[in-house]
Amino acid sequence: MFRSRLDPLEMLPVLSSGRHRNPRSGGCFMEFASYLAGERWSDHPRCTHPLLAELARGVNDHTSDGARSRLVELIPSVIGVTTRDVRLDIALALRCAREALPVASAPRQTVMAVSILSAERVLAELDGRRGDDISAESRRALDEVPHAAREAARIIGQVGISVGGFRRHAAPNTVRCAVRAIADACVPDPDERLRGLLVGAIDDCAPWREQPAEHAEQVLASAPVARDVGGVVAAAADEGHRVA
Repeated sequence: MFRSRLDPLEMLPVLSSGRHRNPRSGGCFMEFASYLAGERWSDHPRCTHPLLAELARGVNDHTSDGARSRLVELIPSVIGVTTRDVRLDIALALRCAREALPVASAPRQTVMAVSILSAERVLAELDGRRGDDISAESRRALDEVPHAAREAARIIGQVGISVGGFRRHAAPNTVRCAVRAIADACVPDPDERLRGLLVGAIDDCAPWREQPAEHAEQVLASAPVARDVGGVVAAAADEGHRVA
């Protein structure tokens, strides 16, 4: 039970999976990011690049209840990444596909290999290079799964992809498939891998970060853990904060 005059930033939430209509019903990673950024309650806030937000939602939802609390400290790091530079979409898609590729099931390995080649083709187009001129990191990843790489090359040879199509469809699908592939993989540490994926993606965003979320970082560094986000943000609403 929270006091009616509780400072809304005294406590931290326990994150839960899924979308929540209002803070009293719980909160996920991106919903709490929207709150810390001073936006309306939403899991699609303006303060975060759409593809990074897609990844954060997926990692939040596919991480086990016991491990999800370790994601809280990362929330401020996604605030302030709002660029429209498609190169960030490419970087995030490549990050996700490369990390999922070694542990994914065979069908998903092909999907991840196609994702790598698609992203590399779009990047080559932007740079004025040949479409088959891919990075050494992607080449090494594909060499580890030769069958999937061959099948992906066959598929890519039959289709075209535009920069706009990559941003709207290919990149989000890559992120969603990569998260599921890691979560379902026969590995002993899927939670740690998912967290590591999000940490790496946040690092990839550094060149595009518009402003540090210093206030949010200070809040999370100093606050004890609350039982749920509902009481915290409900208190904020009582104090006049903009929470839907």
